[in-house]
Amino acid sequence: MTAQNSDQDMEIPGVLERVRTGVDAFDELVMGGLPRARTTVVGGTPGSGKTVFATQFLTHGIKTFNENGVLVTFEEPPADIEANMSGFGWELAKWRKEGRLAFIDASPPITDELVVGDFDLEGLLSRIKHAVRTVNAKRVVLDSLTQLFDHFIGDPKILRRELFRISTALKKAGLTVLMTAERNSEYGEITRHRLEEFVADNVVILRNLLYREKRRRTIEVLKMRGSHHAEGEAPFTLLAGRGVVAIPLSSLRLEQQSSTVRVTSGNAAIDEMCGGGFFRDSVTLVSGATGTGKTLLVTNFLAGGVAAGERAILFGYEESKGQLFRNATGWGADFARMEAEGKLKIVCLYPEAQGLPDHLLTIQGLVDEFKPNRIAVDSLSALERIAPETGFREFLISLTSFIKKREIAGLCTATSKSLVGGESASEQHISTMTDSIILLRYIQEHEIMHRGLMVLKMRGSEHAKEIRRFTIDGTGMHLGEPFKEAPNVFKE
Repeated sequence: MTAQNSDQDMEIPGVLERVRTGVDAFDELVMGGLPRARTTVVGGTPGSGKTVFATQFLTHGIKTFNENGVLVTFEEPPADIEANMSGFGWELAKWRKEGRLAFIDASPPITDELVVGDFDLEGLLSRIKHAVRTVNAKRVVLDSLTQLFDHFIGDPKILRRELFRISTALKKAGLTVLMTAERNSEYGEITRHRLEEFVADNVVILRNLLYREKRRRTIEVLKMRGSHHAEGEAPFTLLAGRGVVAIPLSSLRLEQQSSTVRVTSGNAAIDEMCGGGFFRDSVTLVSGATGTGKTLLVTNFLAGGVAAGERAILFGYEESKGQLFRNATGWGADFARMEAEGKLKIVCLYPEAQGLPDHLLTIQGLVDEFKPNRIAVDSLSALERIAPETGFREFLISLTSFIKKREIAGLCTATSKSLVGGESASEQHISTMTDSIILLRYIQEHEIMHRGLMVLKMRGSEHAKEIRRFTIDGTGMHLGEPFKEAPNVFKE
């Protein structure tokens, strides 16, 4: 029987059984997990997270499904892997002693010479089979095959043939196999030695791009034989105590309900302009130049929610907590008292402190912990500067979807690129994702510069169309009469 026919005979009929990896969002991308009794090659440049992903795959099987595993290492000694993975909370040494995890140390000693000529991996296959029987394993990881290739000089076809033989034997035994391999660049050949053509049913790529002195990690499912999968890259991060945490952008669905319940903006005049307030599960964008009152609207929004018996949370990326407290006090809002009563939570972070996926996970975690009725983000423009355009848009999609699914009233601010108006990149990205848009603009009349407010968009509701004058004093924002001959507020 030829190798091709053998592989066809092993095709699993009907719906493929899935094996969850422990990376929840990734499992969504591949329709529930990796197909059982198949081989997956995970390719990536050094530092992209291949070993963490592979170990998490084994760990999840042991902890969640009582599926024991075997880890074959060609690079790091088992003791080093156990120490490195302990930071993610994975007790590899404990599981090894309990007979739930078996290590096969195939890492070459430093003094070993390179292998030259024809050879086979029958000895390695025998060791793997023995380890599988010993711990009754269901999952096998080979990390990293690149080291095996680099240690062998001769015809690479021989080594690929032997790896195909190992992969075939393990799949026949009903084992789900994951192999890691290095790439030379983030975009180019899938693996350095083109393993995927010979041993892989599935191919997953991990990337670790440098942008503006920050790393942006993404995961892509390139191939999933006999199975549908989401296309494109999804961001992920590595977190202590959790491992690989991915964000499933491609699988987001517009499933949230739409409430007709109104909540106050914190300003009665703005509520009137919006037809009775914001919808409870909506996201509102407040756009304006520096000094037009965006943070004041955030303050009113938070204080109005607390006054109505709600809990509110603010994520600030431009001002410190002390500055926000001082500003609120100047406008008649006692943030310190609200926080002491457990009704308000304020979190201030430098945008550069972490990547956008980490910021998103921080927001999600604190929202799930504090369980607020409304959330404010001030400002999106500060976050925009730390990520490429694609990454920033991915963040906005995930953030707005999360807020709506939690049925929370959300308010985000963005800074216009000029004093008199004009869209910023933040506004361009989020304008179609938000339910409401409020524009704050400077408007000149003769020698005097006034402030103007306009409700540009209110999804699902009638709203005022005029541009209203407003002033700011020690008690907050006060809306006046509409401008009679207002200029174009959208010009740069």
